[in-house]
Amino acid sequence: MTRTAPTTRIGADVDERAGVAFPDPYHWLEGDGPEVQRWQDEQGEAAAAWVRDWPHFDRLRESVSRFQTARFEPLPRAAGGRWFRTTVPEGRTQASVVVADEPAGEGRVLFDPVQEDPARPPFVSWISPSPDGRVLAVGVCTDGSEQNTVRLVDVTTGAALPGAPTQTLMDNWTSGAHWLPDSSGFFFAGIDGRAVDLSQRVWLHRNGTTTQVDVPWLPGSDYRMVVVSRDGRYAVAVQRMMDPVPVAVARLDDDPAALVWRPFLTDVGGSVAGHLLGDAWVAVTDVGAPRGRLVRIPLDAPSDWEEVVAESDAVLRSVTPVGDALYLAEFVDTYARVRIVDPAGRELGEVPLPGRGALVELPFPMMNLGAARPSDEFLFAFSTLTSSAGTYRHRQSAPDLEVLTEPAVAIEDAVVEDGWATSADGTRVPYHLVRRTDVPLDRPQPAMIYAYGGFNAPWVPSFPGVMAAFVAAGGVFVHGHLRGGAEFGREWWEGGRLANKQNGYADLYAIAEAVIADGVTAPDRLAVTGGSNGGLMAGVAATQRPDLWAAAIPRVPLLDVIGACRDGYGNWVVRLEFGDPDDPAEVRRMAGFSPYHLVEDGVAYPPVFLDSGDTDPRCPPWHARKFAARLQAATAGPAPVLLRIWRNVGHGWATDKEIALTENTEWLAFAMKVLGMRP
Repeated sequence: MTRTAPTTRIGADVDERAGVAFPDPYHWLEGDGPEVQRWQDEQGEAAAAWVRDWPHFDRLRESVSRFQTARFEPLPRAAGGRWFRTTVPEGRTQASVVVADEPAGEGRVLFDPVQEDPARPPFVSWISPSPDGRVLAVGVCTDGSEQNTVRLVDVTTGAALPGAPTQTLMDNWTSGAHWLPDSSGFFFAGIDGRAVDLSQRVWLHRNGTTTQVDVPWLPGSDYRMVVVSRDGRYAVAVQRMMDPVPVAVARLDDDPAALVWRPFLTDVGGSVAGHLLGDAWVAVTDVGAPRGRLVRIPLDAPSDWEEVVAESDAVLRSVTPVGDALYLAEFVDTYARVRIVDPAGRELGEVPLPGRGALVELPFPMMNLGAARPSDEFLFAFSTLTSSAGTYRHRQSAPDLEVLTEPAVAIEDAVVEDGWATSADGTRVPYHLVRRTDVPLDRPQPAMIYAYGGFNAPWVPSFPGVMAAFVAAGGVFVHGHLRGGAEFGREWWEGGRLANKQNGYADLYAIAEAVIADGVTAPDRLAVTGGSNGGLMAGVAATQRPDLWAAAIPRVPLLDVIGACRDGYGNWVVRLEFGDPDDPAEVRRMAGFSPYHLVEDGVAYPPVFLDSGDTDPRCPPWHARKFAARLQAATAGPAPVLLRIWRNVGHGWATDKEIALTENTEWLAFAMKVLGMRP
């Protein structure tokens, strides 16, 4: 194998943070001028040529096409006696919006992105029908960045309605439009300025007019949204994406445009994520219960918390009101369980899940709070490590699940095996192995570890999507659970964030060493990958422990932890999860897991493939550019360091299906070529 990327010029820039100076020789790659674009294009051409030189590329693409499924499939939404959902028609690359009489009914198309732009159909970020079912609000993203603007559609005629708000939404993380009970308007969160500044405002759009909602928010940058209680009496302002709290409440009896807000929970150090039921906030909290408990907090007495369901050995993740019952989603040794209780906390039963796997939930607590709205029936999606998601409906009056849509694809003749590794500090860390039953473990096999470990996001044992093609080709897929996630509650998150961030990387190395010691694989047959924070993880793994890996694939990564602090979004991410960028000691500690700063000249690094999008505001492409350039210049030996930046692609949520197919085939082809595999 030879490196084919071009040589990159070196600058004399220095990056300084809290008085600590770092050489920044590739600072110029943070720009987007003609020189950077030419360099990026040359890098992409070299990367594409390298993976397409593998004779099995086209066969792998066919396999990836079969297994490529959405990780977070939105559920149908009920309103006005009808059901609204997104679906990708045969032969299309983006989803349309359909209205039907049943959740999975055939229905008719309400919004077709091809009609907006036949050459490059936009992405439907979110949908939200009005309570009376007469108007559909749709978030539309045109450049892959996830930033979207609102369209309003007349449900009866399918015609576009005038007067939609003009503000840009950051993404779909706050669930788009939250309608008033009389269907006269909705709240939504929009950005003020650039997406990378993370300056969010909440707006009320009503009767064709959009006004800013003035709420006594907590200080600092973070996500925020206003939701409406099911009975329509209250609006609730919620803040903090990773550990949300209801900061203020207002009655909707009077004019919604002149709401009087009163503070609710403004001094809470943990998560209090739930729903307003009657005159109380019913929520899952980790305050006083790291694994979660269910509490009821009266609106007129926010200090009087009543415990409804106590903490247990299971991890209580979320609550969904369904009729007069509460459905509690839990983790038991990482796998999903759903219990049903009455408003007093008495057990009513358990949902008979269709296997041992995971609910298809959004990764961060506020996202699920916005998406899991009270209903009269429990709709959910569920997948396993070997089968893609199906959608199901549960009613308390019926003993069995109703299957709405069957899983689209499964890995044939596959087996899942659970394992535990012991991390450097003695913590037991779980992982799962997925392999074909005819792949023996009496000798080292090609394997790939996929993990995340951050931001209170559970890395649930769900279908691995395109990595199923890796398993189908005879590889062993290793799904890891690192500290920093939420699989074991608040302490699992705290154990891998801020001053403890290195613990998550130690957990990764422990899993790698365990599967090597067990003879499952060997360092020359083991790859590591992850996206976003998992992309950082893969970059850290390649630079801290290059001896462990045959290949590393950081995808949509953040790789310059120090430089990330220069924009609002990066600064928020760093302060939330990594450390205090104003403290010199903290800056030096963070440099110890910042891959761009870890690279040393003359080290034999493993083959690396970097995959990023040019419209990504969360992990901008300059992270991947700078790290690629630094690694290409420093690494000893012939191992390739390849970079692929995709145009009109962001963090991955809004990528065109056809572009995603090529993108996923390329990075997976890189791994399989290095590991000596074939589809």
